[in-house]
Amino acid sequence: MANLDTPTRTQALAVLRQLTGAADADFHPGQFEAISALVDEGRRALVVQRTGWGKSAVYFVATALLRARGAGPTLLVSPLLALMRDQVAAAERAGVRAAAINSATAEEWEEIEGRLARDEVDVLLVSPERLNSPRFRDTQLPSILARMGLMVIDEAHCISDWGHDFRPDYRRIAALLAGLERHVPVLATTATANARVVDDVAEQLGDDVLTLRGTLARDSLRLGCLRLPSADARLAWLVQHLGGFSGSGIVYALTVSAAEDTALLLRDAGYDVAAYTGRTDPEERARLETALKNNEVKALIATSALGMGFDKPDLGFVLHLGAPSSPVAYYQQVGRAGRGTAHADVLLLPGAEDAAIWSYFATASMPDPERAHAVIEALGAPDSPPLSTPALEARVDLRRTQLDLLLKVLDVDGAVNRVSGGWTATGAPWEYDAERYRRIAAAREAEQSAMLRYERGEACRMAELQRELDDPTAADCGRCDVCAGPWYPTEVTGEAAARATSRLQQAGVPIEPRGQWPTGADRRGVNVRGRIAQDERAEAGRVVARLTDLGWGGTLREIFASGAPDRVIPEPLLGAVLTTLRDWPWEARPVGVVAMPSLSRPTLISSTAAAIAERGKLPFLGTLDFADGRPATGPGGNSAFRLASVWGRWEVGPELAALVARAPGPLLLIDDLVDSRWSFTVAARELRLAGAQQVLPFALASVG
Repeated sequence: MANLDTPTRTQALAVLRQLTGAADADFHPGQFEAISALVDEGRRALVVQRTGWGKSAVYFVATALLRARGAGPTLLVSPLLALMRDQVAAAERAGVRAAAINSATAEEWEEIEGRLARDEVDVLLVSPERLNSPRFRDTQLPSILARMGLMVIDEAHCISDWGHDFRPDYRRIAALLAGLERHVPVLATTATANARVVDDVAEQLGDDVLTLRGTLARDSLRLGCLRLPSADARLAWLVQHLGGFSGSGIVYALTVSAAEDTALLLRDAGYDVAAYTGRTDPEERARLETALKNNEVKALIATSALGMGFDKPDLGFVLHLGAPSSPVAYYQQVGRAGRGTAHADVLLLPGAEDAAIWSYFATASMPDPERAHAVIEALGAPDSPPLSTPALEARVDLRRTQLDLLLKVLDVDGAVNRVSGGWTATGAPWEYDAERYRRIAAAREAEQSAMLRYERGEACRMAELQRELDDPTAADCGRCDVCAGPWYPTEVTGEAAARATSRLQQAGVPIEPRGQWPTGADRRGVNVRGRIAQDERAEAGRVVARLTDLGWGGTLREIFASGAPDRVIPEPLLGAVLTTLRDWPWEARPVGVVAMPSLSRPTLISSTAAAIAERGKLPFLGTLDFADGRPATGPGGNSAFRLASVWGRWEVGPELAALVARAPGPLLLIDDLVDSRWSFTVAARELRLAGAQQVLPFALASVG
């Protein structure tokens, strides 16, 4: 226990009061103990405390004291741009000069480098990804490490494979720590670490780590879980009752499309809300965060993109449309609420589709050994010239996002190295650690089971979350719906249900046409490059819905489920097809219908095409032929591979060619499911070469 009557404490208290703007502010239990361990003893410390406890105060106060004693700047590894913006602002309140180097501050990098050289930066915030940027790693990081006064790892659970939000880039920090002089203090902080994660992080920090754990109970939160029978009912409930929650808050959704659809529905109902997802531009994210902080919106409808570090002390509520896969992840997200208020409401509205979404994300970060070895082989010998990510993408059957993630894993495993100009192989052997990933998969399954137990409400909800975090102080809260009964309304009026159903039954999502042939297509035997010629290109298309949509997405997921039988298009879905076509703002109405061939769902496609032709009073011109009698290969891989898999697969037969050539306007090209859009691109090109004036792609569903 740190001495509570020392010059260090007097100095630290003055900085804390400057940081908070409160003349009577004092440390929470454990805060000064952590500061003293860093400043007076130069130790490595792991602080596990609830959200809102004040972990950032520890490192900002410690930084101010260390700098006053002549130490170098603090290097703070922080995971999210939103977190960095808040931390820079908080540092300024404490009189600490902070700067962030990340993708949103690219135009400021040169100026920040100058400030670092002049020792005018007290805290440098970087993302874990930045640690492996060749320019930063090779030219800036060595000098920073040489004079660093403190290293801080925020959201340190990301270091651990067992953490709910593990990130491969964080694993580089262990190597960084191993190379640090032991006299340099290190602080790791998190609010969401169970015992296994704490042990894992502490081991990576090194020997003689001071671990400070406090109670994770959040006295301000009132938790609840309301099960409703359908997506329609959940959205109807939200339309009817969102206005009853005090202040402003966050409504979390599991997918981008669900967030966007929900925001649209709530805006139609008169609420001032906005969607915040991984597709939101950085500038728009910053604007939306400010709007929420200033209570200029009722809520942000967000994916997990709005997560760690977002700080609004008076956030009044957090609602979830669909459950995260882990109680620990759930605790982290609901921890945004009630940080600086006596009361905040937290309600979970689980969905039947949750488990399918969990299943996808559970293995998304695990490397595929066959593809990993393909990447290493494509890079060649260690002395081979580096390959850029686009060039490497053209050589391996991986989409860009999958390739980026796999390269990170291989990088931290030592098999590849990021250099100026791209990537090289190191020559070090790489083996897939099957046992390790089996244990991680088992842990993820256990987390999902625990989330379902939380939903069932078999015990106090806050105590359940604490127990999942191995908090020994777990006890009944007396406020949640298990302890005190439902505190939230449960009814849904007919008007709200009708509004939600109407929105969910709306059909029609645009498909943008491909305009550029993929880089590296020639390496896959497809001799095309650059822009797709205008007279060989498809027009903008339509699908009824995305498979991830809340409305028609459910019906379509059943139709396209693995093992589902091929069948005639159901009448309700046909109604959505006709609505989509009716509302399609094409410049010229189609004059004929053409179908794509299929071995997996020929009945679904042919019945859809025939029904469209009949209902639309259009001639059905025919079906494309497989050029060599074989269908295209299945989904997967990047654009160059996908294009190669469908190139030359279809041809316009003589009878169809004659009809196409005489068609006086656009043709409607019908398929069942669109993913990469290369099938439509290649088939439309064949029709254009056969004389079609325009080709309008239409499918029942899109993958994303």
